[in-house]
Amino acid sequence: MRAGINGLTAALVVGVVIGLMLTPDGRGWLRHPTLMLGGSANASASPPAATAPVEAPASAPVAKAMVTPLKARAASGALRIGVIGDSMADGLWTALYRDLNGKDGVTVAKFSEVSTGLSRYDYVDIQAKTARQLRETPVDAAVVMFGTNDAQGISLDGVIHDFGTPGWKAAYAKRIDDLVGLLRANDVAVYWVGLPKMKRAGFDAKMTIINAVARERMTALGVPLIETTGVTADTAGEYAAYLPGANGRPQLMRANDGIHMTMAGYRRIGAPVAERLKRDTGLDAAAAQPQTTG
Repeated sequence: MRAGINGLTAALVVGVVIGLMLTPDGRGWLRHPTLMLGGSANASASPPAATAPVEAPASAPVAKAMVTPLKARAASGALRIGVIGDSMADGLWTALYRDLNGKDGVTVAKFSEVSTGLSRYDYVDIQAKTARQLRETPVDAAVVMFGTNDAQGISLDGVIHDFGTPGWKAAYAKRIDDLVGLLRANDVAVYWVGLPKMKRAGFDAKMTIINAVARERMTALGVPLIETTGVTADTAGEYAAYLPGANGRPQLMRANDGIHMTMAGYRRIGAPVAERLKRDTGLDAAAAQPQTTG
């Protein structure tokens, strides 16, 4: 078990280092519409699937669609969770894996990939990638966290919409709806995780716009949204690299870039996600049952 945890920690360190090298600074990279973090548009594109991926029916209504309750799935003794997103989701996956994987039949799969997002499908088409992943690794619930790479233009129907404009917000909302629709068409319960407080004011303002679009769509779609700005800010609502740890003492929660988290920080934002999943699956009630011996 210790070797497994050490392996996860090493993987997270590598992911954070890569993230620090590739993280947007909110300035130069946004001015290059053909450039996505980490290389050319073809460099990280996933290979085409051997067979057609599962797709959401074009006519399927997305809003408040019904999926099989997670309590019913957990009652069978197995619950599969997939974490979808970018480098922030990588860290979130590590936290959820440590908290949930292997407990009461729960497995936590990593679908996330650094330098990806919902804005640049010419770089990595998240819709197609997720469809392929669902075919290869079916899950019961998806935890989704995107946004740190998304403060750039979106091309929709041949028109490039600049970040933050009404056209961009509509296009980004459509990307969210399409992803939620795909997941629900495959009977996957969706949980969306908001972006944390950021250090640099300009970048934080961009992430606030993305959070606002996601919040509006989650309300319309009936998808649980787990906010993280509150747990990543100080009592005045400002960015803080150090926040109280489990023992109440200040603990480093953020990486030097002011965007990513330390392992303690990922566990901090992962805690309310795990709590919500446990509540919705009934695992918290099962854990509360007194243990008996024969």
